Amino acid sequence: MSTEKINVLLTEDDPNLGMLLREYLNAKGYETTLAVNGKKGYEEFAKGGFDIAILDVMMPVKDGFTLAQEIRQTDKHIPIIFLTAKSMKDDKLTGFTAGADDYITKPFSMDELLMRMQAVLRRTLPEVGKTKKKEAVKLGEFMFDYDMQTLTINEESKRLTTKEADLLNMLCQNRYDVLDRNYALNKIWGDDNYFNSRSMDVYIAKLRKYLSLDPEVELVNVHGKGFKLLGKE
Repeated sequence: MSTEKINVLLTEDDPNLGMLLREYLNAKGYETTLAVNGKKGYEEFAKGGFDIAILDVMMPVKDGFTLAQEIRQTDKHIPIIFLTAKSMKDDKLTGFTAGADDYITKPFSMDELLMRMQAVLRRTLPEVGKTKKKEAVKLGEFMFDYDMQTLTINEESKRLTTKEADLLNMLCQNRYDVLDRNYALNKIWGDDNYFNSRSMDVYIAKLRKYLSLDPEVELVNVHGKGFKLLGKE
């Protein structure tokens, strides 16, 4: 994929690893800004212009989870990849709850990081030459605009993250039918492993909370199969 004008925010407190990653990504055609802690990371992010954030979890001053939450308060859409030496389940779930798009456990190869970045960017950056616009979908009292990633009711709009919009779009496409859990995981997350499955549960819970504003719209679990969206057009 083209890396033209793709700006990367990299936060890593290990100076050797940070410089190595920055030089590697720059050699691959990315424009990479390195910050040595979470506080510096947010200061750089606030300057704007970033397309993806790669955040080390264990950092001084401010950890990666806190930084991600602060970034998400400002930008719901920028993809976030966490880097961490930890491999505990709770840490990964915390990362996805904080708004992660992917999670890489150290040690990792630079080629793996590059492939993960490219996969996330393919899902989140506009396609080159894309002209066809999806029409907004009526869902009970809601209007869901996939391209704008908004869910609107009573003139109040909620901005959705990329994964929230992708998941709701698939649910709308399968309205009144069961959206197979593993199919959705492979389509949106690229893998149906345990951690991605738990991440999906977090996003389903968020969508269910948003949709609760219209009692006629329901997002129900179908045990052992997946999810079903109920709500008139």
